Amino acid sequence: MKNLFLVLFISFLSLACSKRNLTYFSDIDTDSTFSTPIDSLIQQRIQEDDLLSITVTSLNAESNMLFNAGVLMPSGDTRNTVVSTPINESYLVDKDGFINYPVVGKINLKGLTKLEAVNKMSSLLDEYVQNPIINIRILNFKVTVLGEVQKPSSFIIPTEKVTILEALGLAGDMTAYGRRENVLVIREKDGVRSTTRLNLNDKNVLSSPYFYLQQNDVIYVEPYKTKTIQSDSNPRTFALISMMFSLVTIILIQVNNW
Repeated sequence: MKNLFLVLFISFLSLACSKRNLTYFSDIDTDSTFSTPIDSLIQQRIQEDDLLSITVTSLNAESNMLFNAGVLMPSGDTRNTVVSTPINESYLVDKDGFINYPVVGKINLKGLTKLEAVNKMSSLLDEYVQNPIINIRILNFKVTVLGEVQKPSSFIIPTEKVTILEALGLAGDMTAYGRRENVLVIREKDGVRSTTRLNLNDKNVLSSPYFYLQQNDVIYVEPYKTKTIQSDSNPRTFALISMMFSLVTIILIQVNNW
């Protein structure tokens, strides 16, 4: 009976006194300034299944209508008439990397950055539009955050530039049980799926190539195995442990008296 009491005492004491680091970048001194070059930002490249918004602006109103809001069709009096029925608001990049664009036809944009895609589109549209201004956006730039966060979900990012911290912020941040020192990032690139683990207690993650997320990245926050947290950060947990320990002590005393 005494051995059982000792085992329970050690177990509850270990639970009550367990400590975890819940602070991001805790190795940055509070009285110092830390800086690192921003060289981990990788230019997003267009890939299959991307939905692209492509707008063309020029001084020619008919050209603007042709490439943005409708199509030009000849009428019975041989004058060009603008048909205002909208075309698709976005262009899907197929598995071979092509979009089907009005008048020009199929254009391969896979693997290009947005600037490279704009330059390619400009050269192709020069025949139809004088000095076009082209804007390209990825409409379905998505990251997914799962695991020990407040609001696990997939998020569409309108800016196509998001850090792992911003993604966690969209998910309501980690719960107290999330392992900040071992966050898993799953990434697909060029037909290869890779994983890496980030320690968000470490300031060096700020210069990691995974600090800025890419299209379809998945973040998984693992739960702490025993789901215990530092006792002084949660008084209710400590009080509950104390009550349980007191109850076990009373039961053991009564059993021993029998």
